[in-house]
Amino acid sequence: MMERQNNVLEYLDNIVDICPGKICYANKSEHLTFKEVYNSARAIGTFLHQKGHYKRPVVVFMKKHPKTIVAFLGVIYAGCFYVPIDEEMPAHRIDMIIDNLSPEAVICDNSTMDKIRNFSYRGEVYNYDDMIKTAVDDEVLSRIAEKAIDTDPIYIVFTSGSTGVPKGVVACHRSVIDYIESLSEVLRVDNNTVFGNQTPLYVDACLKEIFPTLKCGATAYIIPKELFMFPLKLVEFLNEYKINTICWVVPALTMISGLGVFEKKIPEYLHTIAFGSEVFPMKQFKLWRKALPNARFINLYGPTEATGMSCYYEVDRELADDEPIPIGKPFKNTEILLLNDSNELAEKGEPGEICIRGTSLTLGYYRDFEKTNEFFVQNPLNDCYPELIYRTGDLGMYNDRGELVFLSRKDHQIKHMGHRIELGEIEMVVNRMEGVVSSCCIFDEENKKIILYYTGNCSKADVVSYSKEKLPRYMIPNLVLKLDSMPLTANGKINRLLLKEMYITGRRS
Repeated sequence: MMERQNNVLEYLDNIVDICPGKICYANKSEHLTFKEVYNSARAIGTFLHQKGHYKRPVVVFMKKHPKTIVAFLGVIYAGCFYVPIDEEMPAHRIDMIIDNLSPEAVICDNSTMDKIRNFSYRGEVYNYDDMIKTAVDDEVLSRIAEKAIDTDPIYIVFTSGSTGVPKGVVACHRSVIDYIESLSEVLRVDNNTVFGNQTPLYVDACLKEIFPTLKCGATAYIIPKELFMFPLKLVEFLNEYKINTICWVVPALTMISGLGVFEKKIPEYLHTIAFGSEVFPMKQFKLWRKALPNARFINLYGPTEATGMSCYYEVDRELADDEPIPIGKPFKNTEILLLNDSNELAEKGEPGEICIRGTSLTLGYYRDFEKTNEFFVQNPLNDCYPELIYRTGDLGMYNDRGELVFLSRKDHQIKHMGHRIELGEIEMVVNRMEGVVSSCCIFDEENKKIILYYTGNCSKADVVSYSKEKLPRYMIPNLVLKLDSMPLTANGKINRLLLKEMYITGRRS
């Protein structure tokens, strides 16, 4: 009888003797084998145990590097939960996170050892390179593993949401294991998979590379952040390291297709392209499909509060230019409830809030029971026993094929000129325009104005003319502004909060 997995570290424990010398995590200059990852992570776990840390948050403050992932795993071996921060985060945000956590320990590398004292933290600071010299105590680590249960937390990642105030989402072994099992199956990960990581290591999106790599004996390359400013060099990197699987945010993909890179170079090894964070503009998506006609394209959807991604849709048919790519169906052990304003299941073709039930739900927000109880609520369809669902705040609808389609955020719905409008509808129309790479609408509630930001090589006058031609009068933007690049959050979503701040600042000046 197969033993049930209850600890994410079993992925590493099971694989290390199968491919000890194979590259596990790497960047352009360094790599770590599975055996090196295993030994170093267990050394860190032993070190933290010897220092008395157990079932407490441990902050990992290191530059983006394969060693950072090892530090994450080491924290879990110690029976603690890791909290990644990065110096690219605003200083006030790091201070808010530290104040919320009151951590006893921070793991740094040589580049961050001195910088941690610039923040409010005054506890223990450990150097990664010193920690991995610790002699591994197998007996201690076995005892910690034996006591662990699958609802123990393994990480906290902070998401700011619409308010800008960080909320620490706490995930456990069970939710991550369920996610990784489903995701690995959908992506068809095996020991030939070579991931190219794009996302920061301080958001949950990097789980897509970290744990399937350990589960299947794959390899994951951390792509230098600066390459995402130079799309041709980025594709050259993909080819140099024979990267065949990517799970990127949509803006990273549209940057390549929108700037004409495919006319010069194709990512020749890519066979699996998963994407999320934003709606993929159909014009840009079709450029990718034309460039890689034999590749699999998979739309992923899900919130951090449900351990990353909850739904997937493999594009297996031609889609119309005005048709959004569906988000499809939920992963195993997950159910999507589409609830209308009356907290009843939405009818076919009726919009509803996407709500999630199942083991993918995280434990809630760290030290914030009020916010947790606001979004993790009793299932209104179940009056027989306690059962939590997570209310995403996203609106969705089932199309004629029964596929779930993302519509917009609830807070992106506006009332304008007597009409209820989804700002996403305006964006979808403008994104079809030749010369537009991406667009985003915000609403000036005070002055009742729709403001459209866009990137691309067409003029503002052209965008205005196109909008007047394609949109009803009440949806035409009152102001069109061109940007060199669209500001993004750490999760790869368009930073609407920053766009609103830019607009307000520009209006005042």
